[in-house]
Amino acid sequence: MLVLLTGGVRSGKSSLAEEMAKEAGKRVLYIATSIPFDDEMKARVARHRQQRPEDWDTHEGYTDLDQVFAAAERSGRYDAILLDCMTLLATNLLFSFLGDKADDADVKDFARAETYILEQVDRMLEAIARLNCRVILVTNEVGSGIVPENRLARHFRDIAGRVNARVAARADQVFMTVCGLKLKLK
Repeated sequence: MLVLLTGGVRSGKSSLAEEMAKEAGKRVLYIATSIPFDDEMKARVARHRQQRPEDWDTHEGYTDLDQVFAAAERSGRYDAILLDCMTLLATNLLFSFLGDKADDADVKDFARAETYILEQVDRMLEAIARLNCRVILVTNEVGSGIVPENRLARHFRDIAGRVNARVAARADQVFMTVCGLKLKLK
């Protein structure tokens, strides 16, 4: 079963995802897609690590996640796999694809980056479909706010929205969190 949790920042997505993973069983793989590049992010990652049960396995990375899910399938080891979060995955893939050109990218660059990101997501979703455990994906709802003032942020918002729609279409269940409350969308 594939579950997608979406919502705004600090809406309770990660806590809900962790509860869902615990309910599935003790054997959990946590996939962290964040790159802690400054002290604030390092502190956030440390807090997330402290919240998780110590016996959960952790994979930190954002590329070739189809291979991580395929390895989990071969092992048959997990009751649940939790990926937190798709938004950071898309961010990291976008910046790794564009490299130093991120601030000067044009429409064609963003289109190629989006194709690359969606291919990674599609491969990951295909690997997830072969699993026999609960998979919980966390993402941020980025399209409900103001239109960003800069081109990079606008393209990122559009790409993240399309990633979320792609995942939601394949998910068995989709929930949104608002003010710590869970709303079932699908």
